[in-house]
Amino acid sequence: MERTRSSSSRREEEKASENGEKKVEDEVESIERIFECKEVPPWQSQLTFRAFFVSFLLSIMFTFIVMKLNLTTGIIPSLNVSAGLLGFFFVKTWTKFLQKSGLLKQPFTRQENTVIQTCVVASSGIAFSGGFGSYLFGMSEVIAKQSTEANDGPNIKNPTLGWMIGFLFVVSFLGLFSVVPLRKIMIIDFKLTYPSGTATAHLINSFHTPQGAKLAKKQVRTLGKFFSFSFLWGFFQWFFTGGDDCGFASFPTFGLKAYENKFFFDFSATYVGVGMICPYLINISLLAGAVLSWGLMWPLIGAKKGHWYPADISASSLHGLQGYRVFIAIAMILGDGLYNFFKVLGHTLFGLYHQVRDKNADNILPVDGSAPPVIPNPSLSFDDQRRTELFLKDQIPTWVSIVGYVTIAIISAAIVPHIFHQLKWYYVVVIYIVAPTLAFCNAYGCGLTDWSLASTYGKLAIFVIGAWAGAAHGGVLAGLAACGVMMNIVSTASDLMQDFKTGYMTLASPRSMFVSQVIGTAMGCVISPCVFWLFYKAFHNFGVPGSEYPAPFALVYRNMAILGVEGFSALPKHCLTLCYVFFFAAIGISAIRDAVGKERAKYIPIPMAMSIPFYLGSYFAIDMCVGSLILYVWTRINKAKADAFGPAVASGLICGDGIWTLPSSILALAGVSPPICMKFLSRGTNAKVDALLGS
Repeated sequence: MERTRSSSSRREEEKASENGEKKVEDEVESIERIFECKEVPPWQSQLTFRAFFVSFLLSIMFTFIVMKLNLTTGIIPSLNVSAGLLGFFFVKTWTKFLQKSGLLKQPFTRQENTVIQTCVVASSGIAFSGGFGSYLFGMSEVIAKQSTEANDGPNIKNPTLGWMIGFLFVVSFLGLFSVVPLRKIMIIDFKLTYPSGTATAHLINSFHTPQGAKLAKKQVRTLGKFFSFSFLWGFFQWFFTGGDDCGFASFPTFGLKAYENKFFFDFSATYVGVGMICPYLINISLLAGAVLSWGLMWPLIGAKKGHWYPADISASSLHGLQGYRVFIAIAMILGDGLYNFFKVLGHTLFGLYHQVRDKNADNILPVDGSAPPVIPNPSLSFDDQRRTELFLKDQIPTWVSIVGYVTIAIISAAIVPHIFHQLKWYYVVVIYIVAPTLAFCNAYGCGLTDWSLASTYGKLAIFVIGAWAGAAHGGVLAGLAACGVMMNIVSTASDLMQDFKTGYMTLASPRSMFVSQVIGTAMGCVISPCVFWLFYKAFHNFGVPGSEYPAPFALVYRNMAILGVEGFSALPKHCLTLCYVFFFAAIGISAIRDAVGKERAKYIPIPMAMSIPFYLGSYFAIDMCVGSLILYVWTRINKAKADAFGPAVASGLICGDGIWTLPSSILALAGVSPPICMKFLSRGTNAKVDALLGS
């Protein structure tokens, strides 16, 4: 599963980061001049009941959306824009009603808006880092049955609400404490960009200007229209899905032969919306990967049935064609992931070296609770001076971070081995010793490149801990559990630093940002398992390839763990050779993309994106390309409107279809089945069916 936070809203973020890097020299352009007459509320007043009530409702909605994306393709776009926009709309409506009633005590501020956005993103982020579509569900019997190796008792743990909630509570907070002492160095001294955080801050600031508020209302109205359309479209489609391979999602758009090879448009509003948010290059890379795999490679390897793999083997067996699909995809993911890991690590070390070398000896870098006096710097803009002053005002004492981290680490090291007996306490301790360094590297690299490598660090933990535990001692389950521990730490660390950047640019207190992250994370530790449990219990053939929710990355992560424990013995004939080819090809393509520069790189596909359809097929890539095409045509007709309302339209399509999963899962739990099965047959098959029915 890959989270495309850094790339999915690239169009908006690049504009925002460019603006964020510029010092505002002209008084008229200064954001903080606009808000100068408005008093910044103390950090306690930024944390309101209404903010967390709205955050809770939005968290449930966004968790359903992220969970659906997790369990279908694993491609998760940035939802920061939607969270900020909807948070503004709901609280603005709330305060307007209270104002008319004469009951309004506290006006709605951009700081409160930032708290809502932070809380919602932290909560819904647990649906990603919690591994419900990857490592956590990869432990289950459903996924283990799809592999012929390591599918015995010690390597299986079926999901239940109790242990999932407990596990998330003991591992999800460590990342927050690991990087808090470095917030001043990262944000003010190193001036890291954090494009996602910068883009979100620009968005929130614009909402609270008079002109921006008018645009926000129009954007919310547009989002509401497409939300309604998407929800009703999902409801309409449900009536025709009364069986396997029924409904619009199985429409053979390009013919039955193309449909057999996963080339069809499945009328998914969600992925049309995702395609409108993701950059063109991501969508084209997905389509290129689909054409290479399902259009060329799999038909050629399929022709070798009986030679390269047994002819009578099950279609889902990893010793057959399915094995080539899964392991070659893994090879590309690892190749591109490792390349980016070392690239970002290199950037991090190089950047740190220059920052330390160029730092004046008299410049104080506090990491404790005492802030240095803020000396006016004439080279700084009014905005930067104002933001720096307030950012340093409310410090979080270092002892809070250290005591919090050590306490939670001790509790976690004691509890996690009771949840996963295969993951010994000393494995957990080793992870927690190494984790702060990796969390810092991820947070720093994310600030430079906006690319979070949380899943890559998780995969490294799979191989290291899995091999250390060994096959005889449940190494597969130990590796997957270690992946969860590592991913939660490094993911929340980079998310928190992004939020500190957003808070810095909206004058929200670091304390309110931290508290909002903690509360949002706690919400996510309960909401995400409950939403997953609803999916798990409601939908037939959940986690099975070809079903409505195949959870493709759960099998990918499990097979990574098997590779780490048992080596390459699990691979079918010639698969290892092909894996080597695609592993090094992914590294080579990534290196070429960096070597040719940004202008030429946008014409070279991204290996990580290309690998996703290798296993899944091209149907969602076609949906996303349709979304790109809609946005492209709209931009050509009216660029200003497309830039202003494109994200709102996309968010409406994603949210409406995502929320439809709640009533559809309730209907499934209640035993209510769709009344119609709309199926498509070839002329010959149809004639046989008619003859059979006629007899």
